[in-house]
Amino acid sequence: MAQLFFRYGAMNSGKTIEILKVAHNYEEQNKPVVIMTSALDNRDEIGYVSSRVGLRRQAEIIDEQTDLFEYVNNLSFTPACVLIDEAQFLKREHVLQAAKIVDTLHIPVMAFGLKNDFRNELFEGSKELLLQADKIEEMKTICWFCHRKALMNMRIVDGKPVYTGEQIQIGGNESYYPVCRRHYNNPPSQF
Repeated sequence: MAQLFFRYGAMNSGKTIEILKVAHNYEEQNKPVVIMTSALDNRDEIGYVSSRVGLRRQAEIIDEQTDLFEYVNNLSFTPACVLIDEAQFLKREHVLQAAKIVDTLHIPVMAFGLKNDFRNELFEGSKELLLQADKIEEMKTICWFCHRKALMNMRIVDGKPVYTGEQIQIGGNESYYPVCRRHYNNPPSQF
């Protein structure tokens, strides 16, 4: 039975490498997959999912005009699974289209992304996935400063944490640290 999955985690929790692993497992059994990612993610190259460990794959781009259901429905093959990276950047309509893929085409959709931003607020795509997903799973990582579980993403500017600004700023370890609640609220005086 196909389901809509949302796997979320703080920065550095292995979301992208998990997508690449899932894709490999399906394809090793000759089951084709579709990998998609947000057009906003330009850390490596637009249209690629790239893990910090160096693995990368080309992916279909999701922008504001993309209709996920129509895209998958019009493919010349039936994918065994649809994998979506950077799902926090999805619009509500995208999530509803992903649910329609599951409910109408009976194809599982696995969406991976951040739950909350650096202000500790939900992203639009994450909020809708939390409401619509059949299964929700947290992917864990540890705090940048201690051994506790990281729950939040701390934005760093000029070596200091910031808590205000635009919700979306694309970046990696130079811009964000995964942190526990204690260090989010009380960052170390020296990084």
